[in-house]
Amino acid sequence: MDLIRSAGGAATETTLPAGIDHSDLENDGPKAFGDRIGTPAWDETVLWKGRPSRSLLARTAFHTHSLGLYMAALVVIAMAIGNTNAAVVAAVLGVALLALLNLLAWLSARSTLYILTDTRLILRIGMAIETRINIPLKQVKAAHFRPRGADHGDIALELSGDRLLGVVLLWPHVRPWHYSQPQPMLRAVPEAAALARLIADTRASFGAIERNLTAINEAAPLSGHQEALPAGVPVRIVPAMPRGDQSLEGAPA
Repeated sequence: MDLIRSAGGAATETTLPAGIDHSDLENDGPKAFGDRIGTPAWDETVLWKGRPSRSLLARTAFHTHSLGLYMAALVVIAMAIGNTNAAVVAAVLGVALLALLNLLAWLSARSTLYILTDTRLILRIGMAIETRINIPLKQVKAAHFRPRGADHGDIALELSGDRLLGVVLLWPHVRPWHYSQPQPMLRAVPEAAALARLIADTRASFGAIERNLTAINEAAPLSGHQEALPAGVPVRIVPAMPRGDQSLEGAPA
């Protein structure tokens, strides 16, 4: 059993997984067909697998609520000034837009599989062209956690080394407003607090992590600004990684 500390500081008890059979990975979501980037090796322990919640992904990555309110406001304004035709057009366009965004969210969730092993995080992502991303845990220098509702949340990973992953390649599985150094993000995942702790504990076997479970602020970062740590989370400095030891990989399937 392990104690997980939420953003509010309350400790809850949870059971961490002992391991997942490798064969289960090929029966859930996008397959890797043995590709070394997207498939755990025989000696890797698979600790967790999961995918985003479709409804939460639609709301947080595709902004369906905000855009729905915007289109509804256009309808109200058109009705208030007596332009019925404009109101009808805005309503039809709003429904079409929300349907399209929800479809994209469904396709994105359906074509995503996150896999955590004892040595790396694997992202099988891509709606049109499947891409496999390999993130060695030893290159994770900070884990940023943002709760979403009762038990879901986002976990963004700050990486050491040069910029090797692009925002376009990762989207929507990337932290907003971080373009020069993109941060891969597990979006809208269930039991996110327990997963964040599992990632931190697994990463600890490669050395201390600089910051753990810091709060995600989706506003554009300010120069020199450091995010506040939740209560009970220690600050530790990660050892410098040799430049030649970088092994981030990403490739279309």
